[in-house]
Amino acid sequence: MTPTELLATVLFGLAVLHTFCVKRFAHWAHQFPPGSVRENLLHFLAETEVVFGLWAATLFLGIALLEGSFHDAVAYIEGLNFTEPKFVFVIMVVAATRPVVKLAETLISLAARLIPRKESATFYSAALFLGPLLGSFITEPAAMTLQALLLKRRYFDRGISRKLGYATLGLLFVNVSIGGTLTHFAAPPVLMVAAK
Repeated sequence: MTPTELLATVLFGLAVLHTFCVKRFAHWAHQFPPGSVRENLLHFLAETEVVFGLWAATLFLGIALLEGSFHDAVAYIEGLNFTEPKFVFVIMVVAATRPVVKLAETLISLAARLIPRKESATFYSAALFLGPLLGSFITEPAAMTLQALLLKRRYFDRGISRKLGYATLGLLFVNVSIGGTLTHFAAPPVLMVAAK
């Protein structure tokens, strides 16, 4: 492992840890007078959108220090291939649009009506069964985004228990991963592992 890769790994770990601590930063911010430098800095660190940008900038500066110049850091970043992350980002944005969410909700509602039980339970079951199968057609990240939006609105926003919420998310992650492997549209990491 090169020093740059080691630095990137450590900073990624810190970024993930920071992501889980944003609520704590927001809590600390409220302990200082409004408008103070500390309060503003902690509120800034509490913004989820800021986390990876902040740590990416730190990585860039670290690469510049390790390589000896900003030119080398720019060359390193420009040498990376961001095609897959850009594709996933676009797919997730499209999956979160109103027409796509409405279509998925309608299809899952139609399937839920075929189950002879209470509507809220049948939609939940159909969503966790059919929704992940979408991963084979619209990619796993898109299926995850879509299902998260549907379940959030119907269940999470209505105050389900924490245990049921975490169990639902865990089951959703597993189901979408399995659903994404059922066709030749499987996610690239699955295809890479399958080749080995």
